[in-house]
Amino acid sequence: MTMNDKPTVLVTRRLPQAVEQRLQRDYNARLNTHDEVYSSDQLLELAVGAAAIIPCHTERLNADVIARLPDSVKAICSFSVGYDHIDLAAAKKRGILVTNTPDVLSNATAEIAILLMLGAARRAHEGARTLRTNAWADWSAIGQLGIEVTGKRLGIIGMGRVGLVMAQRARGFDMEIHYYNRHRLSPELEAGAVFHPDLHDLLPHSQFLSIHCPATPQTHHLLNAERIALLPDDAVVINTARGAVVDDDALIAALTSGKLFAAGLDVFNGEPNIDPRYRELDNTFLLPHIGSATRETRDAMGFRALDNLDAIMAGREPGDRLA
Repeated sequence: MTMNDKPTVLVTRRLPQAVEQRLQRDYNARLNTHDEVYSSDQLLELAVGAAAIIPCHTERLNADVIARLPDSVKAICSFSVGYDHIDLAAAKKRGILVTNTPDVLSNATAEIAILLMLGAARRAHEGARTLRTNAWADWSAIGQLGIEVTGKRLGIIGMGRVGLVMAQRARGFDMEIHYYNRHRLSPELEAGAVFHPDLHDLLPHSQFLSIHCPATPQTHHLLNAERIALLPDDAVVINTARGAVVDDDALIAALTSGKLFAAGLDVFNGEPNIDPRYRELDNTFLLPHIGSATRETRDAMGFRALDNLDAIMAGREPGDRLA
């Protein structure tokens, strides 16, 4: 097969080397060598003649963009598990298949959730700043007191793939697991966790609250002022899902007032232009959306996206079809 015989695939961001090598072997790959974030107009121009697009969560494939895609585009194989950046209804209307990359990032994202939980509870960034600014004067029996994680109650919103791993890891700290989910899990998957069919019933039990649900119109600002008020005083909020699930004004007000002890956040509204007030608060432990950022996971995400693409190009049903 010559290069001209291979389907053209637009890749919107730099991907791991092994993934790009496979792309170049099997497709006429239009790679983003400078790793810039394409504007909608740039993306549409580069998509001319492409059979498929491999975007990341940084590209907003809304209804307008999808309506303007060239007729050549038959598939969007997203390098992500979340798909709130893609208008599925618009893609379905155009007959464009959409896939994502579930399963492969569960461990990595749960690890970051644990890191955020520990970092926020033990005020880790304040301690690191003290050392980096040479401001550590002496040991103090009352200095930088945090909250122990061990033995506390952990509430999980969304007991899907990542939520299940988070619960499993948290049991290593003897945490009591409570969860809210659309459907109750089997006893085997619950493993002793307490199911709450109503979110408002979960929150008063959640000394630590970890968010693992997708961003949808139904979950937009799910954690708002009314629901934060139901959390125990000095609770810690962790979010590795999507920023849109949290009402920034409400969370910042609760962190400022002392209602919440701390928050550990890896995702934000308006990334990368996060609400600047988060940076001003000492009781926030912040990471730049690195939940899946391990070598193993990013390779696996890329290969999963390409498995879906291979299936579509061969006329088979992809394993992770969304639309």
